[in-house]
Amino acid sequence: MSETFDDSERTEEPSAKKLEDALRRGDVAKSQEVTTWFVLAAATVCLFAFASDAMGGMARMLALLFEHAHALPVDGPSLIALTDRLGGALGAAVAVPTLIIVVAAIAGNLVQHQPVFSVDPLMPKLSKISPVAGFKRLFSVTSLVNFAKGLAKLAIVGVAIVLTLWPERGRLFDLLTAEPASLMPVTRLLALKVFGAAIAALAIVAALDFAYQRHRWFEKQRMSMKELRDEYKQMEGDPAVRAKLRQIRIERGRKRMMAQVPRATVLITNPTHFAVALKYETGMHAPVCVAKGVDLVALRIRRIAEEADVPIVENPPLARALHASVEIDEEIAVEHYRAVAEIIGYVMRQRTMVGRGANS
Repeated sequence: MSETFDDSERTEEPSAKKLEDALRRGDVAKSQEVTTWFVLAAATVCLFAFASDAMGGMARMLALLFEHAHALPVDGPSLIALTDRLGGALGAAVAVPTLIIVVAAIAGNLVQHQPVFSVDPLMPKLSKISPVAGFKRLFSVTSLVNFAKGLAKLAIVGVAIVLTLWPERGRLFDLLTAEPASLMPVTRLLALKVFGAAIAALAIVAALDFAYQRHRWFEKQRMSMKELRDEYKQMEGDPAVRAKLRQIRIERGRKRMMAQVPRATVLITNPTHFAVALKYETGMHAPVCVAKGVDLVALRIRRIAEEADVPIVENPPLARALHASVEIDEEIAVEHYRAVAEIIGYVMRQRTMVGRGANS
């Protein structure tokens, strides 16, 4: 994959959402060297654990086949049956080693990252067939690093094998004149040493490559400040939109509050800076605030109260205290019961007197 991001801009740590999205796409830190090491180790175990029995069984079968070759039928059905028998024997001999190697390959991926099921890497992309993109990938930094890693791996493994076989050089020359029956034990021992040296060398290569791939993957996930802002907007919403929605909610709440002012029992003012409309009816535990506001909102509440003939009482200390202590649709605090009761009592008496005057 070609490098298409600017490291100088991506200076911020990746967010949790960025890492989750990368995992969902199948973009994970992965070293092919780790998988190769697991496969090679499993193949080495299978070679020395099952090779003798498998080869012995196959040798016995082939010996019987050659011994009785003159008696074997060669017509069509018989030849097919013989082929199936040989194929079944060969399949049985390699079934367990193959299964172990497949499990090792899966384990080599699982130790690097959690299981990922994504179809994104399988989706067709024009960049995969574009000659220009292919040319860029061929001469990208990643390709050069992979080429250097390949040379380093060959050098490390080669040195490990040479150091392993150099002390055995005398035994290797003796094999040229040794009896055929004595070749197998010596060859097996030398092969075990060679594979052990290769596995040990590749373990170092795999560990270094995994650390490099992990670092490179994490650097690729870094984000710029613009990406962080865009992600925040996507997750939390555009601040401008949220501010507009908040303004709409406040305006709707204010309209509902203003609609309750004509139903208030009394309006207590500062006289113009604060306004608190209270409602009290028989049976209520305490007066309830139905509207409140300061400055322009207070003036608007006062104007609506005047139009609705709601009694207005000027009491600056009480208006400020009520505005600070009570919310809309809440009962007033206990410490204000007495002062508010006196005002409401006064308003009730005034209404009673007005009603008697009108009746007379």
